[in-house]
Amino acid sequence: MTQTLPAPLDVKLMNLTASVLFVGCAMAVLAAGAWWVLRYPGFAIARIVVQGELVHNNSVTLRANVAPHLAGNFFTVDLRTAREAFEQVPWVRRAQVRRVYPGGLRVELQEHDAVAYWGPDTGSALVNSQGEVFEANVGDVEQEGLPRLQGPTGSSAEVLQMYGLLEPVFKPLRLDVEELELTGRGGWRATLDSEAVVELGGGTPQEVVQRTQRFVRTLTQVAAQYGRRVDALESADLRHAGGYALRLRGVTTVTADATGTAAVRKR
Repeated sequence: MTQTLPAPLDVKLMNLTASVLFVGCAMAVLAAGAWWVLRYPGFAIARIVVQGELVHNNSVTLRANVAPHLAGNFFTVDLRTAREAFEQVPWVRRAQVRRVYPGGLRVELQEHDAVAYWGPDTGSALVNSQGEVFEANVGDVEQEGLPRLQGPTGSSAEVLQMYGLLEPVFKPLRLDVEELELTGRGGWRATLDSEAVVELGGGTPQEVVQRTQRFVRTLTQVAAQYGRRVDALESADLRHAGGYALRLRGVTTVTADATGTAAVRKR
């Protein structure tokens, strides 16, 4: 039987030293390669291609504004940081950034499409078609006649949805909803383009719409009883059970009659 003797200590030390040197050299080569990749001008980001339907931005301005915020080269640039930099640009809703070899970035942009103003008229907030609030220069809004929506924080999508339900209800009166507010108590208040203010009350969207439809169906007849047209409406309160109260120019509200419509008298 042959017995294998353990390697001498000096041989073990030599093998260990050789292994350490090999690993050290490999790490040095990797570090040198990484340094070369980081510094080599050929790997710099040479172009940024911006795509998407741009109305309030252009690709030249976008590249000029975002490029200073991009650190690293083609291999090391943080795509998430790049995406966030593009999404900080006014009117940009969403950005998708990917590498395109050699040395390029391709950016797909989606802009906000403003459908309403949000909050007080002194602010710069807008609402897009997804019901999201965003900040932008309201002077850049190209659409005319956008409504103003208001409500508690986080309610923009709900208010936009209610506006979409109520706007067609007032069309038979040839009136538009200029402002719609969801109050802190859950009630709805509409201001028409005739400057009339209508308290719509609370409840489910269906209940609010039905209440408003009854009001619209009878308003022309009620106003005519007092020699007034619909555009004489100053205010209305639909929160009364079985009827509503209203104020017409030259006419004042008193109490509800048997038909369920608020009675009025001339001032």
